[in-house]
Amino acid sequence: MTHVVIIGAYGSAGVAVAQDLADEDDMELTLVDDGQPGGGLCILRGCMPSKEVLSAGEHKFQARHDHRVEGVPDVNLEEVVATKDEHVQNFAKHRRAAVHDLAERENVEFLHQTGRFVDDHTVAVGEREIEADYVVVATGSTVNVPDLPGIEEVEYMTSADVLDATEFPDSGVVMGFGYVGLELVPYLSEAAEMDVTVIEHDDYPLDEGDAEFSETMLDLYREEFGVEVLTNTDEQSVEQTNDGGVRLHVERDDTEEAIEADQLFLFTGRRPAIDGLGLENTPLEPESGWVTDTMQARDDERVFVVGDVNGREPILHVAKEQGFKAAENVLAHRSGKELEPYQNIHHHVIFSGLGVYPFARVGVSEDAVRATDRDYVAVSREASTDGVFKTKAVPEGLAKLVVDADDGTVLGYQGLHYHADVMAKTMQVLVENEVDIREVPDRAYHPTTPEILDGLFREAKAELE
Repeated sequence: MTHVVIIGAYGSAGVAVAQDLADEDDMELTLVDDGQPGGGLCILRGCMPSKEVLSAGEHKFQARHDHRVEGVPDVNLEEVVATKDEHVQNFAKHRRAAVHDLAERENVEFLHQTGRFVDDHTVAVGEREIEADYVVVATGSTVNVPDLPGIEEVEYMTSADVLDATEFPDSGVVMGFGYVGLELVPYLSEAAEMDVTVIEHDDYPLDEGDAEFSETMLDLYREEFGVEVLTNTDEQSVEQTNDGGVRLHVERDDTEEAIEADQLFLFTGRRPAIDGLGLENTPLEPESGWVTDTMQARDDERVFVVGDVNGREPILHVAKEQGFKAAENVLAHRSGKELEPYQNIHHHVIFSGLGVYPFARVGVSEDAVRATDRDYVAVSREASTDGVFKTKAVPEGLAKLVVDADDGTVLGYQGLHYHADVMAKTMQVLVENEVDIREVPDRAYHPTTPEILDGLFREAKAELE
């Protein structure tokens, strides 16, 4: 009998491991999670509740930008939060039920407590010490608070606080303009009607997009959402003002400035949740490269680390895929077989611009292909060239397709426009199946927003010919 302990069984990665291993013969599972109420980050504080609140701001934004509509609705923040809470509780209940149903099996036990290592493969849960053949760590991530002078003396709001807030002050300054910031900043501006100033360390936000997408994103936030974005700016220190607000000291273009606002927002990302896990009692050293491509810990082949906690790519679908791969590799290791690495073709969606102008990237960017010696064809298309975007009063944005110049293989897609998120799956199928663009049907379902894809396909085929 092989005994596997999964620490963090309520999260997406932990559930994936448990579900795959529970059906195996000679397998004993101990599922450990102290979550209250339990359900995983995505459901409780991440992608599900954030999309819920963004959708309320989206309705207001679209009404405000459509000259055919008279009057701009107010966003009722109390109703937004109440509805979000109701839905999230139902989602979390479903997740908990899945875990508890597994625990009904004879070979599976669930312990609603905190688990921590006391040695290499022994996990203490309450007053018990459980010796395991394998341990899977799936404890997720926690808010990353930057090491900034004065940060401990001021009150700040994180993404979790924003999702629960039913009122906001008049102004705010935001640290962090990655995934979280790009999604929540327009919510503060549109739904909460705040004057928002954002600190951006580089020339543009959106590191994973080609230059034209980063430039378009910055323009959208400044012009469509009225957000002040200070580029090439670095935080130096922060302090509380006499009236209860904050004063953020920054350096911008070699000049020191002070920015005052009613509220400081920290959207500075997340870090692996390993505090209290007892890693000091093991050979594990949670630093860069501490988890291999097989999802094994570098320093212990019988410990697997999946999801946000491994620090590799904190994305929900990636966490689930890593969980499935870890389960597969536990079985392979037990049988003395060769382990397979987790290979991920880039497929990300950021619900930027309140989801009205989301960014999606599947596969490689043109910048990435250009850095290789591969011959390629890249074609771009402005959303405004397809009339359907104008008819829906969302004319901004663009899309790009990259294909191999020799065999037409679809290599990558980027979209920053209305419904770009919806098109990501179609493009994932083409990229991951290495489809020749010339084999894709040249058929438009007029008038639908995927016409922008049809245009890219036609242009790419013409370039290849």
